[in-house]
Amino acid sequence: MTISAITLDCPDPLALMAFYQQATGLEPHPRSDADFAGLNREDGLFLGFQRVDGYRAPTWPDQVVPQQLHICFTVENLDEAEGRLLGLGAGKPDHQPNRPAARVLTDPAGHPFCLSTGPSA
Repeated sequence: MTISAITLDCPDPLALMAFYQQATGLEPHPRSDADFAGLNREDGLFLGFQRVDGYRAPTWPDQVVPQQLHICFTVENLDEAEGRLLGLGAGKPDHQPNRPAARVLTDPAGHPFCLSTGPSA
């Protein structure tokens, strides 16, 4: 079994696609629209964003609205990556992991994601 796609619910697929495109450099899928948008990675992995009416952002770290999933990204420099992503519209929760080589941020739709300088555990 091979993973081929990850799709995130959100209120504005094109806006969330733009955030992740700027963050990752992935190419937009040519048939992206206001209801479903996506990014393609060279190895075939598709990162999708689908419009959900009444979308409620996760409330991590509490579970009033569960996160349901998070994505981890490996970066070379945590401070640089964090600064760039905050400039693109990411948020930074007060609660952070106890690992010095990891940070948790949230995308503009509220999904938590991790930055790490090494493999995720």
